Amino acid sequence: MQGRIQENVLPIEGSGRVLARHDRRIGTILAEQGKLGSREIEGVLKLQQLKGLRFGEAALRLGFITEKDLRRAVAKQYDLEHLLHGAESISSELIVACEPSHVRAEEVRALRTQLMIRWSNANPGQRVLAIASPGSGEGRSYLAANLAVAISQLGERTLLIDADLRQPRLHRIFNVPDRAGLSAALSGRADHSAVAPVPGFGTLWLLPAGAPPPNPQELLSRQTLAALLQDLRSEFDVILFDTPPAKRYADAQNVAFRSGSALVLARKDHTRLDDAQSVIRDLRDTGARIVGTVINAF
Repeated sequence: MQGRIQENVLPIEGSGRVLARHDRRIGTILAEQGKLGSREIEGVLKLQQLKGLRFGEAALRLGFITEKDLRRAVAKQYDLEHLLHGAESISSELIVACEPSHVRAEEVRALRTQLMIRWSNANPGQRVLAIASPGSGEGRSYLAANLAVAISQLGERTLLIDADLRQPRLHRIFNVPDRAGLSAALSGRADHSAVAPVPGFGTLWLLPAGAPPPNPQELLSRQTLAALLQDLRSEFDVILFDTPPAKRYADAQNVAFRSGSALVLARKDHTRLDDAQSVIRDLRDTGARIVGTVINAF
């Protein structure tokens, strides 16, 4: 994904670096994880001293650990364990989790940085964002999921809500059940206890869409959404909404109105410029602030 968030088109740039909170040795971590015993550690130390290698590189060269073992140990050293733990069970679309060094992951973190800067003076409960785009296949769920993971990486209590009650995808991306979700909460059949932590992702929580209702637009138009969001604002630092295609349905307008702000996504060589401009106008007409647009170039 290549993108930029823009009001006057701000380029996405940044290192996406994360500072370690604990000075923990890789050897200690690998030993705690059962990857190395005393004999292996002794052999690694000898090769490390002989060749001037890092501990992990020496262990890898000796065949004591795999590259995956080393990546997980480094992730734990830098307090990023929740991004890699259990990654086998989640969708490969979660690039921030599966390939944190990938250029697309760096771009998502750069987008996160710009959003956090814009939110730096926001009052608690105001960091709520609807992610919208004109049509299908433009990457809304992909962006919402990866951005939520990236924000939770900072230790922010992050809630991702699947407000696409027509063709929801987030429960499949994170491989979690969707028996209870937003549709049940809005119809009075569940409360916000349907919100659940995403296993292995630290401070990330998900409210899936739930069972597809026959009246999604009416559900999202009810005061129930405002009441639910009011309760959730006090529990989370950041709330992100995924939405259905904004040119096809008015659902995104309802969600943006309740959120107070929106991020508009367009896909290169896919989204028509007129459609993107039309969605921006429609969302602004609800009173929502357009914090920027992202160009998806893959």
